[in-house]
Amino acid sequence: MTTIDPFSAIADPNRRYLLEELRRAPRTVNDLAQGLPISRPAVSQHLKALLDCNLVTVTSQGTKRIYSVNNPGFVRLNLWLDQFWN
Repeated sequence: MTTIDPFSAIADPNRRYLLEELRRAPRTVNDLAQGLPISRPAVSQHLKALLDCNLVTVTSQGTKRIYSVNNPGFVRLNLWLDQFWN
């Protein structure tokens, strides 16, 4: 499994949108796809990139996969950004 650089992952505006939506509440791919001008498979690919860099997590509820923000995954980003204010 390759780990994607979280800064590269959040450079994409669609991924930032997904993170903003997931910050409000956990959601399914179908829920997330409704707010984007891209296909559901494309949303899944963006979520995979966010999963690969630990910015989101996924759990299964029956046949649904529920995505949510992985707060510990943002530690690396926060540590890097915090160095500019210390």
